Amino acid sequence: MKRPSWNELMIFITVAEQKSFRKAADLLGMKPSALSHSLKGLEAQLQVALFFRTTRSVSLTEAGKQFYVRVLPLMQEMDDVIGSVTAMGDMPGGTLRLNGSDAALSLLIDEVLPVFMRQYPAIELDLRVDNTLSDIVGEGYDAGIRLYEDIPQDMVAVRLSKKIRFLTVASVDYLQGAPELSVPQHLFHHRCIRQRLPGGKRYAWEFTKDDEALSLDVPGTLTLNNSRLMVEAACKGQGVVYVPELYARPHIDAGVLVSVLEDWSVSSSGLFLYFPHNRHLSGAMKAFLETVRGSLKVE
Repeated sequence: MKRPSWNELMIFITVAEQKSFRKAADLLGMKPSALSHSLKGLEAQLQVALFFRTTRSVSLTEAGKQFYVRVLPLMQEMDDVIGSVTAMGDMPGGTLRLNGSDAALSLLIDEVLPVFMRQYPAIELDLRVDNTLSDIVGEGYDAGIRLYEDIPQDMVAVRLSKKIRFLTVASVDYLQGAPELSVPQHLFHHRCIRQRLPGGKRYAWEFTKDDEALSLDVPGTLTLNNSRLMVEAACKGQGVVYVPELYARPHIDAGVLVSVLEDWSVSSSGLFLYFPHNRHLSGAMKAFLETVRGSLKVE
């Protein structure tokens, strides 16, 4: 019996992980028809169906699942062997695709990229700003950056930042003519700039002090789905905004915005780089992790 080739096994693994012919073909730089032909050839060699196919989805058969579990470690081990030999003479190369919020990618650009791109000039970084909590595996990303509470539980997470405070801020001009704002309940007498979450719900403003915790659906006539735009609107005197401190801090330091309700502020877990626990890490990803840990010394 003819043995499957390396390329056929790589195609099988990619389709199994992406659960889509089109996505797998895009990742491998192939035409979907060529990819489908290769899989049919692999199934013919093994004399067993590896996938259930419908017009909308692709999933593994029981035989396909068993084949995937057995083949994946072998492929990873071979990648390690090839990578270790290649590393003897070459610097890490290739493309590293990362996905994160604009604040997360700003942190990378400020603190990590200058060092990383100087040390690893052969690695191409493909960064995508995305505030919709995309599926990094399904969309072909090597890693993502999010708040810890937004990361799926089956991921490896590496801390990038300390805890991030959420601040309630408004412009000096707005506050001069506005009602009192010394406790969260006063927000119901203000214009609040609200945030729309990817799922369609509005973000609740959360506050805590001593043993009291509040979650408020505040009033307002302006709703946005981007924190930077919300801060810009606040700077123009359009109302009160509730955002992570890293968005507001430059404007507070410049004297444009004022932080209110400081003793009621809450903190998130901070930003984390995350990736699947069972994914083989490329040389580029290992180099990136090493640079992150060296550049962002977070306690």
